[in-house]
Amino acid sequence: MRFVQTYEDFYGQYIAGQWIAGSQGTTLLDRNPFDDTVLAEIGQASLADLDRAFDAAKKAQLDWARSTPAERAAVFMQAVSILENRKEEIIDWLIRESGSTRIKAGIEWSAVRSGMLEATTIPNAAHGYLMPVDKPGKEARVYKKPVGVIGVISPWNFPLHLSNRSIAPALALGNSVVLKPSNDTPITGGLLLAKIYEEAGLPPGVLNVVVGSSAIIGDAFVRHAVPRVLTFTGSTPVGRHIARVAGDSPLLKRIGLELGGNAPLVVLDDADLEKAVQSALIGRFLHQGQICMSTNRIIVDASLYDRFVDAYTEAARAVKYGDPNAPDTLIGPLCNDNQLRSVQSSIELARASGFRECVSGAIEGRVVPPHVFADVTNHSEFARNEIFGPVAPLIRAANEEEALAFANDTEFGLSSAVFTQNEARGLGFAQRIEAGMTHINDITVHDFPHVMFGGEKNSGLGRFNGKWIIEEFTTDHLITVQR
Repeated sequence: MRFVQTYEDFYGQYIAGQWIAGSQGTTLLDRNPFDDTVLAEIGQASLADLDRAFDAAKKAQLDWARSTPAERAAVFMQAVSILENRKEEIIDWLIRESGSTRIKAGIEWSAVRSGMLEATTIPNAAHGYLMPVDKPGKEARVYKKPVGVIGVISPWNFPLHLSNRSIAPALALGNSVVLKPSNDTPITGGLLLAKIYEEAGLPPGVLNVVVGSSAIIGDAFVRHAVPRVLTFTGSTPVGRHIARVAGDSPLLKRIGLELGGNAPLVVLDDADLEKAVQSALIGRFLHQGQICMSTNRIIVDASLYDRFVDAYTEAARAVKYGDPNAPDTLIGPLCNDNQLRSVQSSIELARASGFRECVSGAIEGRVVPPHVFADVTNHSEFARNEIFGPVAPLIRAANEEEALAFANDTEFGLSSAVFTQNEARGLGFAQRIEAGMTHINDITVHDFPHVMFGGEKNSGLGRFNGKWIIEEFTTDHLITVQR
């Protein structure tokens, strides 16, 4: 099937290499969150469609696992070529469907390209072992093999990237995949990737995409007997639910969960103030703050606090917001009405708590202008919640130790950052932060395809990227030889 970019191409499911309408009998209207125009009408998947997708993946995986590393790498090289040739069309889809600004869509396109390039190296990176055994004439061999079928449930905020972050390494290692994208982004989160991989030469059935109501196919997807590994990116409450449902599956399975965050960005007393302000600005407002790694709390040493508040307020007032197509827009529309209601509630909570409102503005449609609240208390409900929107809490810390205590006083532990001009001090501080990732003198939002990604506490289980994802998506088989 040719790879084209018209609305009519995306009308249902991609199962066993076939583009078919879902058989549930209901239609998903895929809308542009900025202007509410309908992008596609997608027939939703039924439980029977879900079974067909997993059956197709199971059958196709055996031959795919027997393909050579070079054959698998070639698919990704071709996919990169398609991605490059269709760059502007893909970016346009991200803007239209997910509310991405042109800035963020370009970042996401680059992340997907990097992930596909990294995937070309993965088929040769899954190594087994020869191990000595304390018995004469005996040898132990550990073979590293694909697990089989992997189920992927992806979110709407970075749909193309966060789907491909699991799909690419899974396929590169010889697994097959069934993907359920978010209903807010069924095209950029799934069907568009299916188009790309199909044209790149991926055999039928190795990647399948089901678009359907979570109320109908969600739990069945998680509980299904075929997938041996599940990955999910989304909220902590939904991640907990998935873990419970997966426990009822006929076969035990591994679960990789990337969940919520409440990333602290700490500014110590010797920080470069201008750099800290700009990083805290981008880290909070990129993609409207709808990123699990987004800077959720800005904690500033008391000696710099007043200057930081003044500089941050001035910078936030200059942030461009509105039409995501405009080249300099940083804040576009929130993804859906639920997100809008949640962000409005956070703003009202901050006001009711009496925090100083330094920057605000009128909400138009789903576009929320930057809001900045100063003198926020770290123990407040406002600060403890994950704010998935362009709302920045500024918190004063008496000193370095209090700043560290504030940073760690959260149920989450995904990303974090610390600003200081003393690298040794920064490393010492970073090692005491209870998070999976800490960045010194940089924003909290980073995801490199060869570098470990993952969180602590209620921010998830497992690790993504590089050698870490190889361990998640393979299994070890011990074979001994007695001579």
